[in-house]
Amino acid sequence: MNAFFKVASLALAVCTSGLTFANQAPQPISNIEQVYTFNGAMPTGVTVSETGRIFINFPRWGDDVPFTVAEIAHGQLVPYPDLKTNSAVPDDPEEGFISVQSVVADGQGRVWVLDTAAPKFSPPIPGGAKLVAIDLATNTIVKTLVFPRDVILPSTYVNDVRFDFRVGKQGVAYVTDSSVSGPGGIIVMDLATGQATRRLSGAQATSVDSTFIPVIEGKPALITKNANGEAALLQVASDGIALSNDGKTLYFCPLSSRHLYSVPTALLRDQNVSEAELEAAVVDLGEKGASDGLEADADGTVYAGDYEHNAIVKRAADGHWQTLAQDPRMLWPDTLSIGPDGYLYFTANQLHRSPNFNDGQDKRQKPYSLMRVRIDAKPADTH
Repeated sequence: MNAFFKVASLALAVCTSGLTFANQAPQPISNIEQVYTFNGAMPTGVTVSETGRIFINFPRWGDDVPFTVAEIAHGQLVPYPDLKTNSAVPDDPEEGFISVQSVVADGQGRVWVLDTAAPKFSPPIPGGAKLVAIDLATNTIVKTLVFPRDVILPSTYVNDVRFDFRVGKQGVAYVTDSSVSGPGGIIVMDLATGQATRRLSGAQATSVDSTFIPVIEGKPALITKNANGEAALLQVASDGIALSNDGKTLYFCPLSSRHLYSVPTALLRDQNVSEAELEAAVVDLGEKGASDGLEADADGTVYAGDYEHNAIVKRAADGHWQTLAQDPRMLWPDTLSIGPDGYLYFTANQLHRSPNFNDGQDKRQKPYSLMRVRIDAKPADTH
């Protein structure tokens, strides 16, 4: 049986199983507000600074992307920190943004840019995958940390990042590797030295769930073509990431899974802890739905997108799950960010309608959206 028929058979099994509720039109259960609409390139990441400034990024996946990072200022998209920085420098991959997947404000007056250096999911350009800190007071780059080559595999796609400035001399970054062709994992980087290690590389918790088949808008989704031109499911490893308010617990999830996992951050940082010991310390927190982005607030709640059901769900500190918002307009809720105004901001970008998943047909309908829903909570602390 070739790959196409395997996918079709599995998809049929999903659609006739207990997951058939995914075919039902979602009903609005919470008031979402439209913040901004995008009529150009498709956005993925959003972050809101402690002063309310909003930043967006646009990875170079195939759309015309004149700038890969922008600020929404006075109702307009403005290249950030400037247009020149948003252009790759072929002879010096450390300079200029190549293809940015995430932007994250750190609560300390900076926004960090996570550059995959992997346009169109190509192998990352050597020396190009990096974290770049921009000072929000001066709008200038104040730190560039290139990932060491031993943590960036040919298959690596750095996806999202969280920061904790309570440990180490200048803090630590936790980064997910959401590879589509190799091992997933968590990269731990020391922000003072730039030294980094791969943890949970290829572990069950950071890997694709081989039984997972997403059903979106009433049909199996994320079906693409493999190297032989046969139908196959896009399989994405560890993607979403969130850090608890006390910094002691890291939450993460593969995109191709419905499970949420956690691991003690002290063990992640301790190089004396073996991979076997670390993997044994991972906790499977059960099913939450299929998620792209994650976020956590100061009260211990974890938020997750549910792209199969056009929804965002939340997990209270006691482990209880609840649907926060569900609306037909929430087509692929991607990145989540909590602002200082008590709102959870998120992008909705129709990723599943992209040409790669529809035999080359672009079924996305512009505009894409930046939305928010009130949660009356503060972001988790980073310092």
